[in-house]
Amino acid sequence: MDLTNIPHPIDPHSFSQPAQARITHVDWELTVDFDNQKITGKGNYTLAHHAASEVILDVHGLTVQKVVTSAGQEVVFTLTPAKPFLGQGLVIPLPENTCRLTIFFETTPASAALQWLAPSQTAGKLHPFLFTQSQAILARTWLPCQDSPSVRFTYTARVKVPVHLLPLMSAENPEQKNATGEYFFQMEQPIPSYLLSLAVGDLAFAPVGERCGVYAEPVSLPQAAHEFAQAEEMLLAAEALYGPYLWGRYDLLVLPPSFPFGGMENPRLTFVTPTIIAGDRSLTSLIAHELAHSWSGNLVTNATWNDFWLNEGFTVYFERRIMEKLEGPAYAEMLHTLGYQDLLHTFEEMKGTPGDTRLRLSLENRDPDEGLTEIAYEKGNLFLCHLEQLVGRKKFDAFVSYYFRTFQFQSMDTARFVLFLEKELLNGNQELQEKANTQAWIYQPGLPPGAPAPRAALFEKVEAQLRLWQAGTPTAELQTGTWSSHEWLHFLRALPENISANQLEALDQACGFTESGNAELLAQWLLLAVKADYPPAAPALEEFLTHVGRRKFLVPLYTALLQTPAGTQKAQQIFQRARPNYHAVTAGTLAGLLKGR
Repeated sequence: MDLTNIPHPIDPHSFSQPAQARITHVDWELTVDFDNQKITGKGNYTLAHHAASEVILDVHGLTVQKVVTSAGQEVVFTLTPAKPFLGQGLVIPLPENTCRLTIFFETTPASAALQWLAPSQTAGKLHPFLFTQSQAILARTWLPCQDSPSVRFTYTARVKVPVHLLPLMSAENPEQKNATGEYFFQMEQPIPSYLLSLAVGDLAFAPVGERCGVYAEPVSLPQAAHEFAQAEEMLLAAEALYGPYLWGRYDLLVLPPSFPFGGMENPRLTFVTPTIIAGDRSLTSLIAHELAHSWSGNLVTNATWNDFWLNEGFTVYFERRIMEKLEGPAYAEMLHTLGYQDLLHTFEEMKGTPGDTRLRLSLENRDPDEGLTEIAYEKGNLFLCHLEQLVGRKKFDAFVSYYFRTFQFQSMDTARFVLFLEKELLNGNQELQEKANTQAWIYQPGLPPGAPAPRAALFEKVEAQLRLWQAGTPTAELQTGTWSSHEWLHFLRALPENISANQLEALDQACGFTESGNAELLAQWLLLAVKADYPPAAPALEEFLTHVGRRKFLVPLYTALLQTPAGTQKAQQIFQRARPNYHAVTAGTLAGLLKGR
């Protein structure tokens, strides 16, 4: 059976019908206008089809001005009725033998992928900044495209920006500004639309290896380059595991703190939040995660957002294998255990919607962002750990490598993956198939009986110190000198639910948590402070909620505030002030949380 030719399921989150006509290449010309906060452009689209009468693209929050064929004939396009979060289908008739179209368009204030930042919202405070976030279905809000992860295309872009700023894309990038403000980008490997990215700001570059470098605002660059100095080492470790890196360079861009995620795996240029810059490289497993996406996600891509676990489950597993190579098994054990804690917490939160704890989701008529949960990441990772334990690491590694080679630059859906798994790894072995329990892992809620339950040995030592603290040993006398941020995070998570403000004060005086420069620890500490009503942390909480846009941190903090009337009032006040600092992805989530409060 040739699994590469089995048709994919229809993507419920795209109007496009790629089986009839699909984009294969685009040449864009874009002008970035900071004064009016819009991108104006045109795209020359190359299509593949067999005598199709029309092609359909996705648009949302865009103004489409006109469409012209390569013969210079303007065609009359139509827009389908608008649907919530999906936008509209751009339906373009195709005159006979038409395989190229030029579409003229511009963004609007409703283009949710874009965040325009004033100088005051940047690290340098001197120049404005723009960045995009296309995942899951926001590429259609800044460029007409077939906005489905099952559609891949190559592209070029000519981008014009103010001369004092530097643009970067998920493509071959310049390393310094030029005198004209005009730049050319090329992406020779075919990518899906959610991996399209653009950032424009006062940016500088520093190499951290032969194939790796860091872009950041000049004031932040030295610290960023120090933090990510292991990028090349991570790249070499990844290649040793699962084969050559096929994207040329692997660079990082540090964005302003309003970026809604920890990172975004845009090919050749990972976007990262500054909240992972802790000064001690303690949070850089996130870089290993985004790098791993260069294989799982960017190389082999979920065909629809219902199959999101295929991107993230493999990536979490791969990330921790990279960190195990660099830092040892005990370190990777801590990452697995913290992830498992996150998964159990997510199961608890989703008790009312158990269907959403399946790996293969059903998101039709729902915003695909609702599927971007720890289920895809951590349950997916546990399933792969389970398979590795069944067949042994050597055999499982050979399977994963073969999977990436076989389906590189293609999309993968869950049903086809199961066929591949049964053919290439389980290999008709009835006993193995029963133990693998694939149907339960993928299509049933929760965790099957006998699922791996990671428990880090180093955390047992943390728990021993916690018991001493609970018995009255002063914090300063605990044996914490060798603890990493992961051990401290486990300590904070393991504190009793009914911890008092006085106990938090004693911890704070000994450890300085309220002043921590580690965003992971600070976010966990502020959550404890909100629940215990610890007043000394109130200014740090307001500062954090106002300036950090990372959704992972903000949702738990706002949720905790909403548990009391006073906290609800505070949350509403902070959100009104902070909203201009949040990307639309974060703002939308928090607005939904606060709605009706």
